[in-house]
Amino acid sequence: MSSPAKPIVLVVDDDRDILAVLEARLASIDYRVLTASGGEEALKLLKSESVDLMITDVKMPGMGGMDLFSAAHQIHPGMPVMFLTAYGTIPDAVKAMKAGAVEYLTKPFNGRELVSKVQEVLKKSSSKQHLDSLEPLGDIFRGVISPAMRQLYELVDRIARSDVNVLLLGESGVGKERIAHLLHQRGPRREQPFMVVDCGSTPGGLLESELFGHVRGSFTHAIKDKKGLIEAADKGTLFLDEIGNISHEMQVRLLRFLEDKKIRRVGDLKEIPVNCRVISATNADLREEVALGNFREDLYYRLRVVTLKIPPLRERREDIPGLAQNFVETFCKTHHMPPVRIPPETLRWLSQYPWPGNVRELKNGLEGGVVLCRDGVLHKSDLCLSGLPEEPEKKQPPSNAEASALSLEESERAAILRALQQAGFVQKEAANLLGISRRAIHYKIKKYGINCTKRSCKSGEDD
Repeated sequence: MSSPAKPIVLVVDDDRDILAVLEARLASIDYRVLTASGGEEALKLLKSESVDLMITDVKMPGMGGMDLFSAAHQIHPGMPVMFLTAYGTIPDAVKAMKAGAVEYLTKPFNGRELVSKVQEVLKKSSSKQHLDSLEPLGDIFRGVISPAMRQLYELVDRIARSDVNVLLLGESGVGKERIAHLLHQRGPRREQPFMVVDCGSTPGGLLESELFGHVRGSFTHAIKDKKGLIEAADKGTLFLDEIGNISHEMQVRLLRFLEDKKIRRVGDLKEIPVNCRVISATNADLREEVALGNFREDLYYRLRVVTLKIPPLRERREDIPGLAQNFVETFCKTHHMPPVRIPPETLRWLSQYPWPGNVRELKNGLEGGVVLCRDGVLHKSDLCLSGLPEEPEKKQPPSNAEASALSLEESERAAILRALQQAGFVQKEAANLLGISRRAIHYKIKKYGINCTKRSCKSGEDD
């Protein structure tokens, strides 16, 4: 019985010392290693050899790594490519990841980390045929017609097959967790755990134990060992929602995990290796938080290897009718009800609503409407929504995009004011009425300059 063929790895770098180190490291784990000191030499080897993985430097004299990447894929379209990059050329590597590269490693690199990543990439490559058998994106596009969301979903499909950390940006309720789940489902880790950590609602004192776990006796009420969510996500995906809310101490611990891929339970001395993909999300402006000193810059760059911004619902109103139909059909099945029809006037009404709570508000409002409607027809009076200006259908459409944006902002400001008034100016209650987070309503109040002094507008934290 013949032994399986050794994987062939092509290493490309103009630094011969690095070539020698990589060749020795990879040969030690029984790989066949080819080396090239430049792009042209690498292309000649690719034409004569069936290479399983190419590792290339980004910056090289003559043909650079990006040009080599493009040319190599003309020869071997399915070949995985890993980039070696200095800190200053990380943006180039990120650009390559978006174009289809599978991984990158910063110089100086750790030899064990290199071997581990190479083994992971080759393992995923061997299952690429199975990945390519995934259902096409057509089902994801059901009800979605806006160019912005179609472009986002196509980008998700490309990024999902790599293993880079992803930062999701967007207002509360736009569907960041759904996008995170899509990244997991359409990637090589989809058969492994998908663990969600809500950093916004978990008290700071408990978050460390939730993430890292603890050992018995490490603190009061720690009556037995507990596995943390990071450890539970091993081989799978860890989704950190509302990452902007974590404390400085937690930022330091999370950064160390991202760098070392190891954790230590609270009260323990032993380190535990964990291999998981990290996807994080926030509705805060992390760049501003970094500038203000509230968020570590090094952690920010570790989290946002690739950044995806999810547009608010008011910027993709053409999707509202399709989403509404899908939600109503789903709720009818869930509640074992006969089909409910949405008449054109209700769809027009929905399309003009300001949607401060985005897709979450649409979903919740329609679920209430399905339960309350009569005779199988959903009227606007059945919907559990608040803050819509009266009779929006009587308003003439704006003459240009600028006027449209102004009108939307005025509608959103009016919706927030009405919710505040209805809640007695308790921000927490107003946020609940709108279906948005407390952090989001704080941001909107500041954005629209709503007069909300301590005497007249309470946060609700002590209620």
